Amino acid sequence: MNTLTDRYLAATLRSVPTQRREEIASELRASIEDMIEARTGGGQETPAAEREVLTELGDPDLLAARYADRRLQLLGPTYYLVWLRLLKLLLSFIPALVGTIVAVVEAATGKGFGAIGTGVVVAFHVTVQISFWLTLVFVLIERSHSQLPDWTVEQLPDVPAHRHVSLVDTIASVAMLALLIGYLPFQHYQSWVHTTEGDNIPILDPALWSFWLPALIAVLLGNVVFEVVKYRTGRWTWTLFGVKALLNLAFTVPLVSLALSDSLLNPALAQRLSWLADADNRNTLGLVVAVGSVVVAVWELIDTAGKTRRRTI
Repeated sequence: MNTLTDRYLAATLRSVPTQRREEIASELRASIEDMIEARTGGGQETPAAEREVLTELGDPDLLAARYADRRLQLLGPTYYLVWLRLLKLLLSFIPALVGTIVAVVEAATGKGFGAIGTGVVVAFHVTVQISFWLTLVFVLIERSHSQLPDWTVEQLPDVPAHRHVSLVDTIASVAMLALLIGYLPFQHYQSWVHTTEGDNIPILDPALWSFWLPALIAVLLGNVVFEVVKYRTGRWTWTLFGVKALLNLAFTVPLVSLALSDSLLNPALAQRLSWLADADNRNTLGLVVAVGSVVVAVWELIDTAGKTRRRTI
């Protein structure tokens, strides 16, 4: 009959390299016997002494890992911080960006409100894929015993300046942009205006999907990327101000032109909203949209110019 020691040795040796099993078996058995003998010499019964010794040695798989010099963690401390920083960077914008692009493409091809769900699913899959493959790469690097360069004081970062762009403001801006991006395809399939048969009437002219609406969505996506870059920079700079001005112009100028030329709203709205059947009313509404867009754009540029001037003095 196998003793507890025999069973412990067998459990330990199954996880060690074959070429070292005899050596480890002899060394471990001798150690166990010495520890048992020390206890029995003090008057303890052999079975009880054997059980206490094996309990003290602990899990045989852990002991085997120590003998084999094998790590029992997926990623050790050598590469953990580098892995974590890179993972946070990639997950901070790639899944959201890819998900939004997929949702816009799906909506433009006629999937309707379901495009939002598709974008969320794609963003989740991208998150999983980035996490898996990045972790796998770092695990392989660590298992190959590659070494990072030794740390030196030259790697110390500068004392960070006070951050003038808060995370809360950035999240709010990105959320508003995401809602606007999502609404453009959403209104095409689900608006608050319907025909007498219950069919949806898009608010914006469907003909705009041939160019202008995709172009405006692209500008809004550019604004999302801009908000992320601005947050990582931590403060307004004149370069950022110039980029923001270009993005504002790229969105406002087409919007104003479409509004003033009566090309923004869906002509079919006049069938359900009688006041839109009057050309003067449509022109007045277009003028209000155009003036409002210009006022918002100019005010935003004045505000950002003031912030940039204060941060660069």
